[in-house]
Amino acid sequence: MEPESAGRRRGPAARRVDVVVRRAAARDAGRLTRLVRTSRAYEGPYAPMVEGYRVGPDYIGTHRVFVAADGGTGQILGFYALLLDPPELDLMFVADSAQGRGIGRLLISHLREEARSAGLTGVRIVSHPPAEGFYRSIGAEPVGTVRANPPAVMWDRPELLLRTG
Repeated sequence: MEPESAGRRRGPAARRVDVVVRRAAARDAGRLTRLVRTSRAYEGPYAPMVEGYRVGPDYIGTHRVFVAADGGTGQILGFYALLLDPPELDLMFVADSAQGRGIGRLLISHLREEARSAGLTGVRIVSHPPAEGFYRSIGAEPVGTVRANPPAVMWDRPELLLRTG
């Protein structure tokens, strides 16, 4: 799939940023790991979930991982990982500094195209509880709850289905 571009602004005075969605490369592993570990969405009680988490070159090489990057600077603004069998959104993060700029919606649009091209009709999402509203806003439908699994995950998580059609 070819890179996608989108112009995004944050506030009226923000400069236009061209965002390119591209396949992640092994050299992105460290930046993706930092994005996960420093996410404000995982502060407080959620911090243990990402403490020590690593997105390695092997993960990037095995799965369909895509990044949204600033077309001018190359700065990674967000990423997602799509598993095909079974179809699931494994990871999706948007940098704290890029929140509210449409990066998440751009990544979801790309994910839908990627899933369709792989012949998938839907993608399972086990959501971080604070992100459930975002996933519902892009059309994901609640289908259940994944129960806590201590000590790795201490809270129940919403399970949703994102249709690709």
